Amino acid sequence: MARVKNPKAGAVVLFAGCTRDSFASRPVTHLSYSTYPPLALRSLLSIAKAVHYEYELVGIAITHRLGRVDIGDESVLIAVAAPHRKAGWRAGEECLERVKARVEIWKEEWFEDGGVWRSNRDGQAGVPVVEGGGSDAGGAE
Repeated sequence: MARVKNPKAGAVVLFAGCTRDSFASRPVTHLSYSTYPPLALRSLLSIAKAVHYEYELVGIAITHRLGRVDIGDESVLIAVAAPHRKAGWRAGEECLERVKARVEIWKEEWFEDGGVWRSNRDGQAGVPVVEGGGSDAGGAE
């Protein structure tokens, strides 16, 4: 929050995306995120600049965890500071939607019987993952 606080801000909106304990009635053990950092950082910066401009923000910060994220832990944090609350709420939500749609971060959702690659958008299933991090889709790893 300290990174976005500004005397011109009438609102600071914080969002923390946390790992749920289930997906489609299946118990989740944890999530795991991976990325190519230079590409993801470029995308995050582009989103932050665009949302900052479009919503006339006075501050914005986005962070996304990588690696294992246990149940209840935060995977994404977004903070926006705006002169007025309405712009702050809208900017925070828009920022999250763009991060989930555009940033090159890949998610494995792990269950007791293995994992599934998913899009970073809610509910889009991908390729089942076998224990140890490889996929069972065949081909070279």
